[in-house]
Amino acid sequence: MMFRDRGSSSQHSRLLGVKVSTAYWGSYSPLLMEIRKVGIVGAGAMGSGIAQVCAQTGWETVLYDAFPESIKKGEESILSFWQRGIEKGKTNEVEVSSWKDSLRTSSDIEEASRGMDLIIEAVPEKIELKKSVFRELERLAPREAVLATNTSGLSISEIAAEIKNSRRFIGLHFFNPVPLMPLLEIVRHEETSEETVTISKKVGEALGKTTILVNDVPGFATSRLGVVLGNEAIRMLAEGVASASDIDIAMKLGYRHPMGPLELSDLVGLDVRMDILNSLAEAFEDESYNPHPLLKKLVESGDLGKKTGRGIYDWTSGSREERIWPRDYQVPSK
Repeated sequence: MMFRDRGSSSQHSRLLGVKVSTAYWGSYSPLLMEIRKVGIVGAGAMGSGIAQVCAQTGWETVLYDAFPESIKKGEESILSFWQRGIEKGKTNEVEVSSWKDSLRTSSDIEEASRGMDLIIEAVPEKIELKKSVFRELERLAPREAVLATNTSGLSISEIAAEIKNSRRFIGLHFFNPVPLMPLLEIVRHEETSEETVTISKKVGEALGKTTILVNDVPGFATSRLGVVLGNEAIRMLAEGVASASDIDIAMKLGYRHPMGPLELSDLVGLDVRMDILNSLAEAFEDESYNPHPLLKKLVESGDLGKKTGRGIYDWTSGSREERIWPRDYQVPSK
């Protein structure tokens, strides 16, 4: 375990106080909801990023994953980010030391559940997996804890159906890389209480995020727009309209997007993008959402983007480079 257990120390804690009503939790009614302890379930790119910003806020944070190699990779990602911050003069050793004190890792889901005020699930975008996680979390977590999913497009209502007190359940959609992206999309379902929404907004504020509130519809607001743009950009690439970098430059300079749709797709993960498109196509019964064949082929080949070294671009050197396409991909050369 690379991070120290800060125990019960509250020296670096930043408490989040939100008044809640008796109708919120039923018989249990705290006068003040204080976020002191946060559990993160899933140590992938999203989970480790969420754990990082929670620790930086001063909350006692436990990052859980069932796979030790995922925990190790998540730890290394967080430490690397903090070290780069020191080297760039954006933080210092003392501050980083306090963040480390706020964060620990565990391969025991009970440690990331019991006594927590907020638990955020960030496992892969498979709805049955998420359902099973929340069945376990409801059994282990305090009844007053807020339960949140970081899904980027799955049905919040369907996951909430696994929770007896679904009023405390909500979607908190962070964006990758979490420490740098300023948006938090809060997704409510029909049973989500106003208190849960209020707490979630305060969580976003404490984390330095700008929040938007959307209803539980397929793709929410961000993913629905983002995957359609990315899918169309892939279609243009496959048709030989322009190179990947030129398509991205067109959107960055022509429409002031901070990142092009193809680079963003590689960063998010092509498998994630394809899962969302498939979900939209099924939900709306609209074939226009079907993933482009090139996207399907990339995912089937294991070329998922930056995380695997190749996707739309070649990332094997550590930076983004135009990819030399194998002949069987049938991508016109530029």
